Amino acid sequence: MNAPAGPESPSETKSSFSGKYGRTAVMLHWLIAALILVNVYLGLSANYWLPDEQIRAAIDLHKSIGITVLGLALLRLLWRFSHKPPPLPPGFPRWEYTAAHIAHFFLYLLMIGLPLSGWAHDSAWKDAATHPMQLFGLFEWPRIGFLLHLDPAFKETMQLHDRLGVLHTWLGYALYALLAMHIVGALKHEWIDRKSVLKRMLP
Repeated sequence: MNAPAGPESPSETKSSFSGKYGRTAVMLHWLIAALILVNVYLGLSANYWLPDEQIRAAIDLHKSIGITVLGLALLRLLWRFSHKPPPLPPGFPRWEYTAAHIAHFFLYLLMIGLPLSGWAHDSAWKDAATHPMQLFGLFEWPRIGFLLHLDPAFKETMQLHDRLGVLHTWLGYALYALLAMHIVGALKHEWIDRKSVLKRMLP
């Protein structure tokens, strides 16, 4: 006679859910994450420890990666609209479902807003017209037209370049904080709750 079924063990609960993102979503997720981490390093190194002769190359690479992240984030957002993501594992409280949706909304907002603010910051530079921006040294990338062609005296009076730089910096801090919470939350679900959300985004 078979014994009555008892409650599932944590390992059984963890392995019973198999919803995963598709390969394209996984590839975009990890590629964007890697590029953001590289750009964090480039931005900090240019500000704090690189010798002067290496700063320009680091900033140019930082700009190119930022534009690439912008394009990939827009592509991922379009993919998200056309491909329904897998559901979260069962058993999460309602507030965690809500928090996950809010966090993802702001992650997308910052992944798009941060590169845009950097692009605007660069376009408002007083010497932008005479110093073309190169995308990975392959071809010239256009500046944002209305910012590029503003009267230089107006830019100086309004301190437009500096203010957009401050905006870019603070959006960067916001993204770093949100990414840290995103990682901590995923690890909490993996190791403490034993309800893996990480495996949904693993190859």
